[in-house]
Amino acid sequence: MKSEHVKNTAISTLVGATLVVGVITIAPGWGDKGPRPTPGAVGRAMSAVGTGTPASLLDLSALIEDRERWVRAHPRDEESWAVLGSAYVERGSRTADPAYYTQAQDALQRSVDVLPGEKGNVDALVGLAALANARHDFAKARTLGESAAKQKPRRWGTYPVLIDTYSGLGDYKAVGKAMDKLAKLHQGGQTLGRMAEVYRERGWREDAAAKAYDAVGSAESDAEKAAALHLLGDLSWERGEPEEAIEQYDSALKLAPDHHPSLASRGRALAALGRTDEAFRDYQSALDHAPLPEYALEAGELYQSLGLDGDAASQYARLRKWAERAGIDGVNEELVLGLFEADHGDDVDAAVRRLQAEWDRGHRSMYVADALGWALFRAGNAEDALPHAKTATDQGMRSALFAYHRGEIERALDLPGPARRHLGEALRINPYFSPLLAPEARDALDELGEPPPGGPEDLLGYDPEEMEAEAEAEAEAEAEAEADSASPSPSPSGSESGAASADAEASPPPDNRPSEVASENEEASEPSDGRSPDAARATQSAPEENQSEESPEPSASPTPSRESE
Repeated sequence: MKSEHVKNTAISTLVGATLVVGVITIAPGWGDKGPRPTPGAVGRAMSAVGTGTPASLLDLSALIEDRERWVRAHPRDEESWAVLGSAYVERGSRTADPAYYTQAQDALQRSVDVLPGEKGNVDALVGLAALANARHDFAKARTLGESAAKQKPRRWGTYPVLIDTYSGLGDYKAVGKAMDKLAKLHQGGQTLGRMAEVYRERGWREDAAAKAYDAVGSAESDAEKAAALHLLGDLSWERGEPEEAIEQYDSALKLAPDHHPSLASRGRALAALGRTDEAFRDYQSALDHAPLPEYALEAGELYQSLGLDGDAASQYARLRKWAERAGIDGVNEELVLGLFEADHGDDVDAAVRRLQAEWDRGHRSMYVADALGWALFRAGNAEDALPHAKTATDQGMRSALFAYHRGEIERALDLPGPARRHLGEALRINPYFSPLLAPEARDALDELGEPPPGGPEDLLGYDPEEMEAEAEAEAEAEAEAEADSASPSPSPSGSESGAASADAEASPPPDNRPSEVASENEEASEPSDGRSPDAARATQSAPEENQSEESPEPSASPTPSRESE
């Protein structure tokens, strides 16, 4: 189960919904052209969007109906057209109905027809950028979002849109900068939730959880609190704690029973605990609320893991149907289709073509990198797959799926050490990460077995066995040399030479040089390494075996990570 890719898509859909409320921020002067919010659903919706919190679906529908009536009577009100278009984007994201994106495009275009974006219609620019994100057209979203930020750099509602844009492009440095700007301009649950998501993608899970808890406490509506609780549940799931995750999803669903990301996520956690009947009910409920291709992929893989191939095939057929329908309304579903075709399609090369095209168009997120690497591996090209797998894992996010994919690729390349490390890491991060792939990870580790005794062969540049053999040979040579020097020589000339040497040591010749010259020559003869001549002579006369024993061995100190888990 590609739960992390699927979950990320679901989060981008949900967060896309919750961040769009920042797009519908009431601009200065809006109340002069449009009617003031009235009590009731419309007033609540306008109050919510004005403070940057998500409105309920009922209130959002009331707002849409109110704006539709207003623009029919006032077709030159560009701000109301922008509000209506942005509300359509949120409704499409919340209901997973891409037909609303077509309506959003029409409304936002009407707004820029009245007042072009480059002439100050920032509301429409931000709405169009959010629409491009919802359709997974991140390059277009960047152009629109950056234009809006340039015109009004202190408008906080632009930066959540840009965060999603940069994340989709894989520009994580720009994500950090946009997050910093948002934090300076706006406080509250929306900003805290965005921080939590950014921290999660960097692998700072404890910090992400802390911000998510703060977002729950700062939430100003049930919909906003449900989104924060869902994120807390996902963080628990990614730590391999399905029971705690279910508690968070339960809390989210009490506040928002139609919150389809929490339904699908709870189904995943229930399946990990063996509660498959409950899991299927949650998946079906999620699909009823939001017919997303990624939910069909998750449900299909769960059926497949249980040997229910017919039910799995039905879900996979739904996936293709919904992805095709979304494409008609301009939604790019190449990532989920590529993931599906890599593992379940008839043509793996088609998955490679899809995902390579995504990569080439600039969509270089860690999710696309991982999916492309996996598709290349499944197509038999592990050598080209590994750099993409490394790109995915090196971003920092603690992903069991990324680690598993990289480990399998390394195993195919006959890299047992790295393969063993990453396969083990996947199961340590979350032993339940996929009903299909987690068992395969365990089997792969069993096949690799334990590492060979003696540690790595090339840790210090030598084979340990070769080093031991060389040491034994040196010891034997030294023993033979000592034996030879201890034996008396039969040569008379050798005896005379030895006597002369002894006399020379007993009576060294006097030094008749002037004291100044002798001193200068002694200084000149000092070793260049800063030691005194006596120390140098002592070192030269020391036995070789002592030098070997005293020479320090190299040591390595790993750089500490931000979080040890």
